[in-house]
Amino acid sequence: MRAHSTPRSLRLGHRRLQHGGALITATILLLVVAILGVTGMVAATLETQMSGNLQHQERAFQAAEFAIEQALVSAPLSTAYTLASPNSFPTSGAEAPMPGSTTDTYTYRLYFDTSAGSTPVPRGSNAGAVQFAHHFVISATGRSLRGAQATHAQGFYVVDSTYCDFAVAPCSFNGAPRTKTYWMQQNAE
Repeated sequence: MRAHSTPRSLRLGHRRLQHGGALITATILLLVVAILGVTGMVAATLETQMSGNLQHQERAFQAAEFAIEQALVSAPLSTAYTLASPNSFPTSGAEAPMPGSTTDTYTYRLYFDTSAGSTPVPRGSNAGAVQFAHHFVISATGRSLRGAQATHAQGFYVVDSTYCDFAVAPCSFNGAPRTKTYWMQQNAE
């Protein structure tokens, strides 16, 4: 006779209990792995959206810079353009598209800076004659997808040998070299 005997039904119940424990453990591990996978996918999707937003913001920045360069190179200059009545581009309608892009646009406003007006040339005159700097401002906005927008301001002046009393009559300075003075980005951190 055996000293220790276990009934057969008790041994079968113990095996069933062990098989159920393995199933529960495997299910919990599978659930943890699934949660980690879903979390990883959500994080990857958010990172993709953030990098896309950053790319569109950079495109808007570049569109605003392009608008400033366009205004510096080609916009007519007159003291008749004021903050209240600027030289706007485009003059009306939709914004101008960026070259090579179907989604990025730009606009600019150019005006004579009446607060600075006409001053002696900064850092002195080269020719020994009195020369005057006539100050202007360009406010440019670039836009891209997902509501990305950048607005920049660029100050500059043109040099002329005549003093312009803009309160009496407007003066034009087309063809004069333009010298940048300050640059500013609105809503920058």
